[in-house]
Amino acid sequence: MVPEVPPRGTETILLAEDEEALRTTMKQALEGLGYKVLTGPDPMAVFELAERHPDPIHLLVTDVVMPGLNGKELQERLSRLKPGIKILFMSGYTAEIIAKRGLVAKQTHFLQKPFRILDLARKVREALDE
Repeated sequence: MVPEVPPRGTETILLAEDEEALRTTMKQALEGLGYKVLTGPDPMAVFELAERHPDPIHLLVTDVVMPGLNGKELQERLSRLKPGIKILFMSGYTAEIIAKRGLVAKQTHFLQKPFRILDLARKVREALDE
């Protein structure tokens, strides 16, 4: 059986994840697939990074539950700053629980933690290609 090759890209991804080890692993994996990755440990740091970044940011990958702003609030602020930015939410909570709490809409792109790097690569590509 031939292992599946993860999809690649060259777009810029903004990653908001408060768990340092996961943030580092995701950054390295996505950069290894050709993406440019900007990261921050919390929503405000990520928003400030986006404000200073002069080039387009194609995708926000964010944990739903974080200190300060939640992922949905971060998405709303970034959408005004960077119109057209796409979103991929991730959480240790199921998509159903997150949707019931009103934190994300059911139709949004969602990645359940824990995940494999291959799953991350697929979901990122799916969100970017929509």
